[in-house]
Amino acid sequence: MNLPPPTPQPPRQQRPQTEPIGPTTPTVTSVPVASGSTGPLKVIGNILWLLLAGLWMAIAYVVAGIIMCITIIGIPFGIQSFKLAGYALWPFGRMVLQRVDRDPALSCLGNGLWFVLAGLWLAIGHLITGLLLCITIIGIPFGIASFKLAGLALAPFGKTVVKAGAPLPPDTTVYLIV
Repeated sequence: MNLPPPTPQPPRQQRPQTEPIGPTTPTVTSVPVASGSTGPLKVIGNILWLLLAGLWMAIAYVVAGIIMCITIIGIPFGIQSFKLAGYALWPFGRMVLQRVDRDPALSCLGNGLWFVLAGLWLAIGHLITGLLLCITIIGIPFGIASFKLAGLALAPFGKTVVKAGAPLPPDTTVYLIV
């Protein structure tokens, strides 16, 4: 197969190097920030969420945390449950990130134990709440948020919750935006 010879490209013209006149402003490197909802709609969404589902799911997380804190081995799981209770209470305007400093083996072990001890039951609670919220048109966005939280309830170890607009650590993977 004979190909035609490549066409020569015209030479690029070089711009003359000039010195800036006057003081120069330093360049600012952009820091990635957590995206998400901000403003008054976030507050309205959180208040509606609190009344429709957040309070009940937060109570479920707190009860699970208290039960897990009975034993010394369960204390890390109880602490994680209390963190998730705060997120389930007021989720809009915050997001869940994959932690870069996590130990994958410990996260896997913790998530496996969490799944058996509390994760499955809390996820079922989120799924039932989501189905009930999706009955009305106004509740559909909240039902979708509840379904997203069900995934987090299954495996929370190795993730962290940050406010929307906060600077992200380098090499961060966004896991969940409600």
